[in-house]
Amino acid sequence: MKLVPLGDRIVLKQLEAEETTKSGIVLPGQNKEKPQQAEVIAVGPGGMVDGKEIKMEVKAGDKVIYSKYAGTEVKLDDDQEYIIVKQSDILAVIE
Repeated sequence: MKLVPLGDRIVLKQLEAEETTKSGIVLPGQNKEKPQQAEVIAVGPGGMVDGKEIKMEVKAGDKVIYSKYAGTEVKLDDDQEYIIVKQSDILAVIE
């Protein structure tokens, strides 16, 4: 199954959370906070959204930081988890 976002929506795949801190402390599973970094998997076409012209500024393969409580989590048949967000929920591109 392939996700094809519509309008100004973007499909993200969350990057794996760090298992240890910089000082070497191992974090147990339930205490790990979900990372706000993700890889862009698919990008919608943009165009006219709510009466405004939207130009998509990210592309598949970009690494981004997105708003903490943004988007909708989706789990597909192959047990892959994705997040669908609007472009305005993306805060920065990591270069």
